[in-house]
Amino acid sequence: MITLEIKNNFHQLIDSIENENLLRKFYELMLRKRASKDGILWNKLSEEEKQELLLANEESKNPDNLISHSEIKKKSN
Repeated sequence: MITLEIKNNFHQLIDSIENENLLRKFYELMLRKRASKDGILWNKLSEEEKQELLLANEESKNPDNLISHSEIKKKSN
């Protein structure tokens, strides 16, 4: 989707919402997202923490390393 199309679709979505509370939440979310800077959390991590996260991400791509949702549910009961 190109930027103009996204903007048009977003405007249409907003125009179709009649719930003021929901509109307010969308508005506040958009304000927070626009104000946040990418990478702030990442930059607060130590090099060791960054490496651990990158390794965990790589390991999660191997299905043998994953635990099924039903298995997790069994363990939490």
